[in-house]
Amino acid sequence: MDLTVLAVPDCPNVTLLEERLAQVLEGRREVTVSRQVIADQDEAARTGMHGSPTILVDGIDPFAEPGQPASVSCRLYRNGNGQVDGAPSVSQLRQAIGGAAATATDAGTPSWLDALGRGGRGRVAPAERGLRAVHQAVLRSFAATGRAPAQGLLDDAARPFDASQVLAELAEGDFLCLDQAGRISAAYPFSATATPHTIQITGGASTYAMCAIDALGIAGMLRTSVLIRSTDPSNGEPITVTFDGSGAVWNPATTVVFVGRTADQCAGPSAVICCDHVNFFSTQSTAEAWASAHPEITGGILRGARAVEVAEQIFGQLL
Repeated sequence: MDLTVLAVPDCPNVTLLEERLAQVLEGRREVTVSRQVIADQDEAARTGMHGSPTILVDGIDPFAEPGQPASVSCRLYRNGNGQVDGAPSVSQLRQAIGGAAATATDAGTPSWLDALGRGGRGRVAPAERGLRAVHQAVLRSFAATGRAPAQGLLDDAARPFDASQVLAELAEGDFLCLDQAGRISAAYPFSATATPHTIQITGGASTYAMCAIDALGIAGMLRTSVLIRSTDPSNGEPITVTFDGSGAVWNPATTVVFVGRTADQCAGPSAVICCDHVNFFSTQSTAEAWASAHPEITGGILRGARAVEVAEQIFGQLL
């Protein structure tokens, strides 16, 4: 697990946060802590700082309110007794860090399901070295235009780092894929080339998703309505899933998602190991028949609500 402490220069509450973190992390050698000084509002937006100090747990701010803007102002936290403090309490930190660890090692998750993405590591790019800023710029470009961003936008998002180096590091971490010419060919959940899963984003682009789970994650990631069009690979029957703000409407209502892979672990790149084998099926019986005919693919079947839950867990915090 990776923790990141974000703070403005000379933040008076960083010491308090560090002292409490030290209590929580005593003896936990599997947890790493990095620290980043945030100089201005733009950098706060790129890194995900919602006031100083902010702590990120595997790239996510567990104390942020929905829609809370980035900020370089002094951040106050309310403890379990309703009192205001300059840092989360020891019990709040322990709960946030322990909850993230429990999610990552959920014993109820079957071995064939990568419920967090990237082999359990999650798809939120690290804040360091311009990685998250560039990653989010790429995702927003696909959502708005259906295409990867132009070089100038990438350069702006990466500054002061080199955009090509940032992209290479993102590709190495399986946050996105590059073709042989170094161009972006995919940025999960989006694909730059045609796939069986077409997504119409309300107020945005018509684009493609890498797989069925990726398609289901786009509405939650963008917080908007989308229409997914796909087909059952076993018989060509059309399938749609509509997110209209009140939930998902499946047509046919019996649609399920088969989640498969070609290796013992979905350790990436997912585009090679997993994506071609994560598809919508019009019924459980067609999914079972397809799986029986492809014994080389390891996997299982998710019903609609569980598939949406997994998709939102993977992609809901990316933007």
